[in-house]
Amino acid sequence: MNDKVYNVLFLCTGNSARSIMAEAMLNVAGKGRFKAYSAGSHPTGIVHPFAIEQIQHIGYPSTDLRSKSWDEFAPDYAPHMDFVITVCDKAAGEICPFWPGQPVTAHWGFQDPAEVQGSEEERHHAFARICREIKTRLDIFLCLPMEKLERLALKLELDKIGMLKP
Repeated sequence: MNDKVYNVLFLCTGNSARSIMAEAMLNVAGKGRFKAYSAGSHPTGIVHPFAIEQIQHIGYPSTDLRSKSWDEFAPDYAPHMDFVITVCDKAAGEICPFWPGQPVTAHWGFQDPAEVQGSEEERHHAFARICREIKTRLDIFLCLPMEKLERLALKLELDKIGMLKP
């Protein structure tokens, strides 16, 4: 059995809500099989209080979460990413930095709960809904059989060194 820990980077423009919630949830739900990070192209510098509230409501730690730039993950000394997942349409359309190692990329579009207008109750409801949607997507991701992830990782490694036929 492979003991590899897969690094996953969740990207969003502001890195204040969706990507933060995904990072917090995967770090717990991944049970050591995944290490999650999050970042933004134009980070707000703060984690939205309603995002923190949702993370705490489902019983996950929130103390080490912070809004940060994707530039932290671009240098050679940064953790090598196996997966890079955009969680907002704005980040999906932006030109991303080069990610060493050719990580698998995906786009999971979620509405930005921070942009929801209305009463405080309506805004809380928006954050709760998006948190559930992210959790559902992560549950599906976590159900991928390890051998498929290992095969995908091997394919990427072989492709990197030019051993795959076009």
